[in-house]
Amino acid sequence: MKKIVDYRKLLEVGETATLQELRSAYRGFVKTWHPDKFQDAELKLEAEEKSKTIIEAYHFLVSIAPETREQTQADYNVTISSGITDFEYKSQTLTVFFADGNTYEYFDVTKAEYTKMINSDSPGRFARRHIFASHVYRSTSRLVAGE
Repeated sequence: MKKIVDYRKLLEVGETATLQELRSAYRGFVKTWHPDKFQDAELKLEAEEKSKTIIEAYHFLVSIAPETREQTQADYNVTISSGITDFEYKSQTLTVFFADGNTYEYFDVTKAEYTKMINSDSPGRFARRHIFASHVYRSTSRLVAGE
């Protein structure tokens, strides 16, 4: 997904970056681009925008990191077993709303996979077999609650 690649480039980290590496890169860039370091109003505005993007990139990459998914695997397994209440598809991102109230985004879901899912006898079963285990995902439940 383009967003993932762009965020990794922004923080100058690779696909296998650990949480510690992400944190270290994030801290370095936040120090460099902190708005209080700039006196010029135009540079200060640019630094504010850059800081926001850096923060967004860091939180996004942490949310999809293998270590994060490993820590939340038990809860994730309970959620995907609870059943799907609704789903949305946009730009190769499948958003799934589960019966237990959690919401997850699955990245790089092809249009063909989505079409097969909506045309299957059981979208939930199809998703468990072909999407949940094979695509990068992140929980968006906390993001929505915080907005």
